Amino acid sequence: MPLVPPSFTSLIQDRPADELLSALPDRAGLPAAIDGAAWLRALPGLVESLLHDWRLSIDGTSRHGECALVVPVRRQTGDPAALKVTWPHAEARDEHLALRAWDGRGAVRLLAAEPVSCALLLERLDADRCLRAEPLLEACEVIGSLMRDLDRPALPRVDTVDSMARRWVGQLSAMTPLVPRRLTEQAAATLPGLLADAPAARLVHEDLHDLNVLAPLEDDHSRSDASDVDRPGGSPPRGWVAIDPKPVSGEWAYAVAPIVWNRADEAARASNLRTHARLRADIVTEAAGLDEDRVRAWTFVRLVLNAVRAADHAPASDDFRSRMIALAKAFTD
Repeated sequence: MPLVPPSFTSLIQDRPADELLSALPDRAGLPAAIDGAAWLRALPGLVESLLHDWRLSIDGTSRHGECALVVPVRRQTGDPAALKVTWPHAEARDEHLALRAWDGRGAVRLLAAEPVSCALLLERLDADRCLRAEPLLEACEVIGSLMRDLDRPALPRVDTVDSMARRWVGQLSAMTPLVPRRLTEQAAATLPGLLADAPAARLVHEDLHDLNVLAPLEDDHSRSDASDVDRPGGSPPRGWVAIDPKPVSGEWAYAVAPIVWNRADEAARASNLRTHARLRADIVTEAAGLDEDRVRAWTFVRLVLNAVRAADHAPASDDFRSRMIALAKAFTD
């Protein structure tokens, strides 16, 4: 099998350089924005360099998500690990900071990082055991419990929900006939109140859903990573683990929406979409100890934003946009 799967190449090759990454004010220690085709040409050499520098050997077939190549590797000690190399974009710039702050508690362990290369060396998890395979309501409980595990004070450099909201106001005010005006107007009216009344900012994984939660390897409890040193008795066996954080500074109520809009096939089979969608949010809310009204309000705003963004890519995104609109309506009174 090739190091870079053809399916990953097809996802990345036509992407322009990320404008948001280029616009970041403090460029020190950040990767250069690069278009997908140029990055793919450099990727094999970058992986080879990282394997050499971190004394790794390839130990299986590469996998990938939407933006990152993940290569199973072995460290010089023989321990399994995963080398993650991400196409440079703004959402990935602070992943290493969040993982370092979480230190393996509720999230994948960070073993090493090279931020300029958008490269991370991570503990290896069981990529064949993700939370998507579990019953939906149990998955919602796990997501809520992970929010408790991941809860930390916000980090200084991480992007804030407040700063991102300045972009959202413009998106919501740019009316499109493809999204009901009453939804965009309600979302625009809801957003300022959410920001004004927000609790103290926390470090939040804004893309926490069941595809971004994996089980540890079966022998995880027998390992003694550096992160376990000085913990009395070592770390106990771990349960589900969050991966691929897109860290923001905000409140956890903001982060419930992804578990609502994922698993579309199960939502499509629901006899009452309003009840089904709200039940997902309510279970996460209870497990995480969040405020129900704020969860529903944030979920509504994020669903409408998804619909508005999808309108820019019509007709290719029509199914997604229609689903976001239907779910947003489920969170209106």
